[in-house]
Amino acid sequence: MTKFGGQPCWLKAPQWPLSRATGQPMRFIAQVALEAPLFAGTGGRMAYLFMTDDPEQYVDGTWEPEGGENAVVVQPGHFTGPAVALAQGPSLYRMAEVAGEVQLQPQAVEFRVQLRFVEEPGHQPESVRGEWTQEQQESRARALEGSKVGGTPGFLQGDEFPQPGDWKLLLQLDSTTVPFYVNFGDAGIGYAFIDQAEQEGRFLWQCC
Repeated sequence: MTKFGGQPCWLKAPQWPLSRATGQPMRFIAQVALEAPLFAGTGGRMAYLFMTDDPEQYVDGTWEPEGGENAVVVQPGHFTGPAVALAQGPSLYRMAEVAGEVQLQPQAVEFRVQLRFVEEPGHQPESVRGEWTQEQQESRARALEGSKVGGTPGFLQGDEFPQPGDWKLLLQLDSTTVPFYVNFGDAGIGYAFIDQAEQEGRFLWQCC
């Protein structure tokens, strides 16, 4: 089951990633079922996305795929980062009004996903797109925008696939349109990737 927030539905023993900077559990963002036709698997595998988010302490580097402040855990799969066998931990929230409180307060949320399949243009490198007209580039940007599972990444800045390796898009998350709080900088978009064998993942985000 693909979903955002709540607690992860672990397929194997829990592997809750730890922040490199604080040593504390990262915040659970989403889980994505690796099922056909979006992915090669025939079911029975899940990818879990985490990112460091501590309201009491600023932590840099959450945008870097190798920064130690985000993680994509695939089960069954390979994850070698620091983790603890924690079944439940910090999860998604939104800021909401609470009676008796002057300021908005965090409220835990969980959202299930109903996918709608659409056709998208495939990836074209920047060297190719540089020869396109402005109209062609704008049309492509519109086709790739928004939050989605799978498909072609619509990068805010330049192309930024994890290195090294050959990666495909697992999840694109537009922080300006989701009904929960994620800190991807100024109107940022997060990009989770999975390798071709669907055994491990990486995450990064870009902002305006």
